[in-house]
Amino acid sequence: QQKRKMATTLDELKKVTLIVADTGDFGLLEQYQAQDSTTNPSLIYAASQKEEYKGLVTDAISYAKEHAKDVEDQVSLALDKVAVNFGCEILKIVPGRVSTEIDARLSYNTEATIAKAREIIGLYKDAGVDKERILIKIASTWEGLQAARVLETEGIHVNMTLMFSLAQAQVAAEANATLISPFVGRIYDWYKAKGDNVDQPDPGVRSVRNIYSYYKTHGYPTIVMGASFRSVEQVLQLAGCDALTVSPGLLEKLKGMNDSVTRYLDPSNKSDVPKKLLTESEYRWEMCSDEMAHFKLAEGIRKFTADLVKLEKEFRELLTK
Repeated sequence: QQKRKMATTLDELKKVTLIVADTGDFGLLEQYQAQDSTTNPSLIYAASQKEEYKGLVTDAISYAKEHAKDVEDQVSLALDKVAVNFGCEILKIVPGRVSTEIDARLSYNTEATIAKAREIIGLYKDAGVDKERILIKIASTWEGLQAARVLETEGIHVNMTLMFSLAQAQVAAEANATLISPFVGRIYDWYKAKGDNVDQPDPGVRSVRNIYSYYKTHGYPTIVMGASFRSVEQVLQLAGCDALTVSPGLLEKLKGMNDSVTRYLDPSNKSDVPKKLLTESEYRWEMCSDEMAHFKLAEGIRKFTADLVKLEKEFRELLTK
């Protein structure tokens, strides 16, 4: 008689939380049967270095040469096109949505962010992909959050990323963002580096729990998707969150475990923080007063830019050969 296969911890977690794969390496996606996938410039850069994905880069270069004249315009278009190419391949595997990131250097420019989002959605449309399957990832600066407000009115869905504070989440909720990505691991890193207490539940986990309960208490429909994890413990302590985007390495660990899953987050969790509509000056003051969030937002933008610049350099060389 065949033994019934034991449910893995990953299987149990999927019963209470939507699991999203945080990778641009779509060769790994099928293994974890994730609903959605998230990418960012760092993940796209890493994946684009692999031989098996060179065709996606070549296609982006050819497309840019054909559709733009000036080299700088070609580079910009090729960067967008390669991100869309990866997104299209990912969408052949996941049944849900893919998140594609806006150039991080536009993080402080509302109009340029809106224009770039429309361009990316246009490229997906040309590839036969409906905008309902795309989330445009935007850094949670004031300018990015205002861009989100406009894009959502146009039916373009956003994923507000690099979120480290309740202030950012409060503005995103009022902008009607489809989804937010509050970070866990990078908050944990900050406090650990300072020698502060990072006992479980650590500051990153507590931040996401607080945002989640604030949203549920005040009836915001925005999806809360915890992101940036350093350990399976952090992932499991957010069981019940609307969604969690998890790296392949941690998904593999969860798949190899048979522990039961305790649900920590539930819509009935109440927040004692009153609903607040922040003005621009109030948002900026809240961020200024939160040393961790202030630093981590800027650092995150710099890190994504650094990988984008590496890819840009490669593309410029390919385009001027």
